[in-house]
Amino acid sequence: MTTQEILKQLKEFGNEQTKKIFMRHGAKEPFYGVKVQDLKTIRKKLEKNHKLSLELFDTGNSDAMYLSALISEPQKMTKEQLQKWAEDAYWYMLSEYPIAWTTAESNFGWELALEWIKSDKENIASSGWSTLSSLFAIKKDEEIDLVKIEELLDFVSTNIHSSKNRVKYTMNGFVISVGSYLKPLHKKSIEIATQIGKVNVEMDGTSCKVPVAKEYIEKVKTRFKVGIKRKTSFC
Repeated sequence: MTTQEILKQLKEFGNEQTKKIFMRHGAKEPFYGVKVQDLKTIRKKLEKNHKLSLELFDTGNSDAMYLSALISEPQKMTKEQLQKWAEDAYWYMLSEYPIAWTTAESNFGWELALEWIKSDKENIASSGWSTLSSLFAIKKDEEIDLVKIEELLDFVSTNIHSSKNRVKYTMNGFVISVGSYLKPLHKKSIEIATQIGKVNVEMDGTSCKVPVAKEYIEKVKTRFKVGIKRKTSFC
């Protein structure tokens, strides 16, 4: 399928109610309001295609930008292409999920994540924290710089409550990911989660809630899931 054929199909799957919800959360025209499950349905009809994924992303259509990551070939992504994606992913549904997943599976995940978390731009910083969280889920503990992650846990403890809205959310997710996937830092993550307590994030008037990190990590422990990795960062 070509980019234009895919855009036509996305339009057919468009949902006005979904579009209104997405716009309330930060999505902007042009897009059709395609539900994630429908994007996955379209994805099943497509092969992984690096060139096509870049074309879809460049349309600026939020639905197509999300889908582009689902058909991407992360190992073929250059650092410059990933940087462009992070800069162009203007709202959190893009920056914190498909962009982070793609970057985590690329050859530049660790490098870019550490650069992005220092950014003054909310969408880039939040993408950086999300990328780190995704990395922990798929990389072996010995492939992770645990000393650096311990430093970042302390940084989060000190700075989370004064950070920008979506950065707070993804920092909280970072603590949860450390506690869930990195066994050597599980105890440390519980300590940090206890220190930060409840994190207040503006959720645009929706019923969505911010998970309490300590409670979430303890549930993972109760289910004997600590340290169990995933095959892919993509959901």
